[in-house]
Amino acid sequence: MSKTYIFGHKSPDTDSITSSLVMSDLETKLGNEALACRLGGLNKETEFVLNYFDVEAPELIETIEDGKDVILVDHNSPAESVDNIENANILKVVDHHKIAFETSYPLFVRTEPVGCTETVLLKLYKENGFTPDKTIASLMLSAIISDTLLLKSPTTTEDDKKAVEELAEIAEIDYEAYGLEMLKAGTDLSSFTIPEILSLDAKQIDFKDVKSIVNQVNTASISDVMEMKGDLEVEMEKIIEDEELDLFMLLITDIVNSNSQVIALGKDASLVEKAYGVKLEDNTVLLEGVVSRKKQVVPIMTENA
Repeated sequence: MSKTYIFGHKSPDTDSITSSLVMSDLETKLGNEALACRLGGLNKETEFVLNYFDVEAPELIETIEDGKDVILVDHNSPAESVDNIENANILKVVDHHKIAFETSYPLFVRTEPVGCTETVLLKLYKENGFTPDKTIASLMLSAIISDTLLLKSPTTTEDDKKAVEELAEIAEIDYEAYGLEMLKAGTDLSSFTIPEILSLDAKQIDFKDVKSIVNQVNTASISDVMEMKGDLEVEMEKIIEDEELDLFMLLITDIVNSNSQVIALGKDASLVEKAYGVKLEDNTVLLEGVVSRKKQVVPIMTENA
């Protein structure tokens, strides 16, 4: 039996990392040999989660051998996947993002418009007659809390809420107290360099013909992050030049008050003003109530591009 490699997107977040571990567990239960992998380093939040539950991180890979079987979780865009994904044999995709790929062969695809991949994975466990164990449930719970900002994000669905209640019971966790501790742990940027901050959760998202990167960092204090604004802008300009971008958006998201300060650079930075009816002052503006890149940035920016 050949081994199946399971991984999430580049610049992995908690959902991406835990989904690879959880999907690997599910595949093993289904009788398949699977290896959980990751395409990048761990962020502070994910480190907190894995340490909290004493779970080893997935294996780091940079490429995949031609013809190897893979399962994609928490992404389906080739731009966010392993560099040579076109040479792999994609068996399954489990995700909660818009479809951004095509293949010349049929495969299992399960995507749902929910707040987190783990919500979909919980359904797959139940549909196959399995119940996640305490550790797996804890990982799944952590990811849903992360992606929905403790169920406060507009991406949160009733399915996510039900999943959190069910998983918290299995994990025997007060999810609100644990969730706030976890989210705050993920906001500590003190040990990161400026380039690392700008790659922590960076996604290339083109708004029609506007080639863009949208990076999001969570914080309990926007003002603390804004003290680094000058250094952040210098590095953002370098990335714009190196990647030939039209726009670099940095979302500094306040997990307590549910707002985001955006720093926008590039020749199409004015798209932010058009999309949100705001005025950038010194390349920045506060977007009140904006916390979700997927639901409150991508569609609005694309519509106005």
